[in-house]
This record gives sequence, structure tokens and C-alpha cells, in this order.
Amino acid sequence: MTLNHSRAVALMLLITLMWSIAGVVSRHFEAARGFEVTFWRSAFNVLALVVVLGALRGRALWRDLRHGGWPLWASGLCWMVMYTNFMLAITMTTVATVLITMSIAPLLTALFSRVFLRHAMPLRTWLAIAVAGAGIAWMFGSQALAQNAGGGSMAGALVALGVPIAGASNFTLLQWLHQRHAADPAVAEPEMLPAVLIGALLSALLTLPMALPFQATGHDLSLLAMLGLVQLAIPCLLVVRVAKVLPAPEISLLGLLEVIFGVLWAWLGAGEAPGATALQGGALVIGALLANEAVALRGRRLAAQPVPTA
Repeated sequence: MTLNHSRAVALMLLITLMWSIAGVVSRHFEAARGFEVTFWRSAFNVLALVVVLGALRGRALWRDLRHGGWPLWASGLCWMVMYTNFMLAITMTTVATVLITMSIAPLLTALFSRVFLRHAMPLRTWLAIAVAGAGIAWMFGSQALAQNAGGGSMAGALVALGVPIAGASNFTLLQWLHQRHAADPAVAEPEMLPAVLIGALLSALLTLPMALPFQATGHDLSLLAMLGLVQLAIPCLLVVRVAKVLPAPEISLLGLLEVIFGVLWAWLGAGEAPGATALQGGALVIGALLANEAVALRGRRLAAQPVPTA
């Protein structure tokens, strides 16, 4: 799939929309809890990825797995942490608390890109991250404080912290591989799509012993199968492609929209009304994203204009 910057941004918005449904769907399970939820979602993800990647890559999929080297397996470990920690955290605490914790991803990604890739961040992106972060804090800060005051467990937030750390590491690794290949085309860029499969398989194997005995109903399994395909397999494959076009900090910044979408789904589908502060904070996040993309688009259009000659 050939992507320019604008199409990559639009695709990233679709990806965040698909990612965001996990919270509201998890509120409709009948019996599945904790590690069992994580196992089934990862297991269904494995099945979906085997079918999709088998169709896309054919026999080359197994060659990619054998010859991908350490970057492929490092990325797979990052995916495993993201898959496992996110769903566990969702079953341990509120959707809002998990999403607050995940909202630090742009800051971590920018920091990792700066430290490991020497990536020069434009001022507009730093400002957008700051404004978006303020919006997230404004939306959910009072809810998190109220939860803590009422004795709510922060274990879920600590588990969720692994998601932005692993995500920032993964996006930075993908960017490094792409930049290395761009600087020296003789250095092959490994196919990283199989890393998504590796992460799902490791997550399922890790959580299987703790998921027993199974209690999920047929209703639960249907929802978990949908999550494995729509909320994980498809968007995670797409984001690997997007990472070849968009810089890691921009991907992470756009990923903040998962917070907005996730709260909206929880509001409409589970009766978790966000309140006025959430709506105000959401406006800050969306405004920061739109402003950042508008400035970037204007800069690209100016750069593409021919220079007048005397």
C-alpha cells in the first residue's frame, strides 16, 4: 500500500478508532475476567493474523520469521507487552484511568526519538504534545483523584504504564530501521509485519496458564473474537505500514485520539458519561492535533511550491 503523508494521517485516525473499542466491549463480558480475557483476545488475534499474513505474504511469512533477526523479535516483545498489559489493566480499573496513563505515550516517544534517533522535534509538535497532555489531564484528572480517594486500586494504572513504554520503544525501533535503510539502501529493511504475530502468540502463551479454568461464555467469546480481529489484528498491521511514512512522535500524538474515542464509546455504549470537564479537555486534544496537522500541511505545501526565478 503506497501512502503519502495525508493518507497516512487519515489511516492513523482509522487505526485509533479501531483501537478505542476495547474498553466499551470489555464492559459487556458476562463471565470472562482478567487473564482469560487477555488470553482469548490474543489467541483470536493469532488466528486472524495467521490468515491475513498468510494471504499477504504466503510462504514469505515463514522466511520473514526465520530471518527477521533481533529487530523482529524485539518488536514482537513490545507488541506482547502492549497486548497483555492493556487488556489486563482494562479489567483491573476504569477505562479512564488506563487511558490517562497511556496518554504519556507522545512524551515518551518524543524523548526516545530524541535520545536514540537524534530526531529534531519541531516546536509545533512539542506545543501540540503539551496542549494535548493538558487536555488529557483536564479530562480525567478529577476522576482519577476521586477514584484514589475512594480506595480505587492503582495496580491497573501501573500495569497500563507498560503500554506507552512498549509503544514508544516499538515506534522508535521501526523508525530507526526505516531511517537506516533510507540512509544506506544496501542495508535491507526487515519485514516487520510478522512482529505483530509474534507479539500476539507470546501474549497468548504467557497468559494461558493463568487463564485456566476457562469461564467465558459463548457471548464473551464472540466479543473477544471481534476484538482479536477488528481491535488488534487489522489496526496493528496497518500501523506498521504507517510507521514508514509518519515520524514516531507524530504517530504517538495522533494515537492520543484513542483516548477521545475510547471515552466516547464508553459514554454511548456503557453509560460512562464523561461530564463537562471531559468534553472541554477533549476539545483541547482535538484542537492540538488539528493545529499540528494544519501547520505541517501548510509547510509541505509551501515547500512544494516552485521557487520563482528572476
